[in-house]
Amino acid sequence: MRSRRGRGSCHTNSLCLKGTPAQVPHYARDMTVELEEVRDFIADLEPFTRLPALELDHLPARMSMNYVRRGEEIVAVGQPNDFLYLIRSGAIDIVGEGGLLLDRRDAGRTFGYSTLVGENASRYSMIAVEDSLLLTLPREDFAALIDRNPDIGRFYQSQSHRIRAAANELRDDPSSEVLRTQLDDFKVSDPASITPQSTIQQAAQLMEERRVSSLLITVDGRVQGIVTDRDLRGRVVAQGLDIHLPITEIMTANPRTVPSDTLAFEAMLLMAELRIHHLPIVDEGQLTGIVSTADVMRLLRHDPIYLTADLSRRNSPEELAHAYEQASEVAARFIERGASAEETAGMMTIAADSLARRLLTLGEEKFGAPPVPYAFVVVGSQGRREMGLASDQDNALVLSNDFDEAEHGAYFAQLSEYVNRGLDTAGQVLCPGDMMAMNPKWRMTVNEWTKTFHTWITAPDPDALLHAQTFFDFRAIHGDAEMAEQVHADAVSMAHGARRLHAHLASLAARREPPLGFFRGLVVDRSGEYANTLNVKKGGTAGIVQMARLFSLASGVQAVSTRRRLTEAAQAGGVSVRGSQDLLDAFEYLRTITFRHQVLQIRDKVTPNYNIDPNKLSKLDREHLRDSFQIIKDMQNALATKYPVRNI
Repeated sequence: MRSRRGRGSCHTNSLCLKGTPAQVPHYARDMTVELEEVRDFIADLEPFTRLPALELDHLPARMSMNYVRRGEEIVAVGQPNDFLYLIRSGAIDIVGEGGLLLDRRDAGRTFGYSTLVGENASRYSMIAVEDSLLLTLPREDFAALIDRNPDIGRFYQSQSHRIRAAANELRDDPSSEVLRTQLDDFKVSDPASITPQSTIQQAAQLMEERRVSSLLITVDGRVQGIVTDRDLRGRVVAQGLDIHLPITEIMTANPRTVPSDTLAFEAMLLMAELRIHHLPIVDEGQLTGIVSTADVMRLLRHDPIYLTADLSRRNSPEELAHAYEQASEVAARFIERGASAEETAGMMTIAADSLARRLLTLGEEKFGAPPVPYAFVVVGSQGRREMGLASDQDNALVLSNDFDEAEHGAYFAQLSEYVNRGLDTAGQVLCPGDMMAMNPKWRMTVNEWTKTFHTWITAPDPDALLHAQTFFDFRAIHGDAEMAEQVHADAVSMAHGARRLHAHLASLAARREPPLGFFRGLVVDRSGEYANTLNVKKGGTAGIVQMARLFSLASGVQAVSTRRRLTEAAQAGGVSVRGSQDLLDAFEYLRTITFRHQVLQIRDKVTPNYNIDPNKLSKLDREHLRDSFQIIKDMQNALATKYPVRNI
């Protein structure tokens, strides 16, 4: 075995880990890896599976192994490169013009080949996003390999053309459909499955026959478990397990599932967070498909939203610093590329959910397993999946009725403080109203939450109304979701017939007066920090959110998002179909100009807010703004007919 830039000699039966190629600034410590292990590793990978056995036997001896640290640029744009890189562990980003992420490659994938199959200098920057171990094959050995095996050369020529086409497409097409793509659009709709009574051998035979890397264990279409090729290697072959045992012996029981309408990038974040590679799709209890990490990567690799997967790779609040701000940067790029307000708000919400879940996971690792079941719930705009670029955090804990303050209180106090402070460090600032889980007031058992909602509903004083506005937007993102869902369902049920609460909420909605004067003139602040601007949230979107909440509660609708609340309330007769659609149109437009305004502020390094100077809008935008405010005003006036607004 030969060395490239060696310090010391290599053993003839081992791979030598020496210095990195010239482009990589760090050296890894010397170590050896058994040639046979490396051969087995590459034998299962494309395109090396096509090689004759003799070629595979000799290939590891031509390679070196190198260690690179997270953040290191391995190959720079415009620089020559003389190595084919094979990722043994870790992850590498392929970054194109303008810093756009073209692909993220993990263990088993290769990079650097574009400069070996026709190009003199690299078109892309290749950066380690994790500490990584890389197998490297020098140019001369690569050239000799493809001379003897032309299929390998054709494979890499094809790969090179494909990534170049992707880069050109991304550069030439300013918009993206990825935020609209649901798993239903590209899932494998006929996943391989087997019954629990089947043996391990039968399962392996079916996987080989279907040429799949995972197998679902089902009963009458309901998912009981999953087995992957990794399970067969690690739990059967490596352990010498009897292949005639039932497949249930090695399956992962009750795997995480999602419905078909899950967005692709949400699935990607979930798989990264849970460190899984297959996600069964279940609708109304029945298996309808499956997606793998590779499926989602193929869809998402041309889009910068892929960067948010980094959240699952960070292992402390310090490493998560500014993560929410980075997500805002990604959202800003989507807005500039034509994404809708609803899509952008959904993306921001998913990033915030993932950030909180990561902190909760880290917190449980730090403080130990929770002593009793709990659910971490988000409320307000995050609960509604309607976060903006200036959203703070609003959250709470739902605790099992087995919770005992003396015995368990300290644990949940520490966990909540850890998560809330971590979110603040990441850029999702603390709630100025202290509506957060680290406030003991917002850590309650299921029974206590139910009693609290009952108090707010039956005796709504000003504080109760303030809390009711926020906490009816109640959504669990971690832990025992069923407990939180039960609390929310009970609260909606109690609020359904509470006419006094409805009247109070109608009064609050009517007070959110849009900044519209006589003759449809736009009213701006005359002095102070925001002189000559109007607040699009205070007099616009907040009023629509209030009305949607009122209409849904009065209709017994459990939906949380503003869109679903208005749509389902209209179906239930709680608001006219025309009124619902008008409010939705106004809501989408007001959020669109808000996002555009906040993107400009981000670019100018200004903290995003909701105060817009109408004089900086086009004439058409000012007209649309007036129309939106007029819709809100007309609907507020209509509330007086249905609810005794002026008598409150």
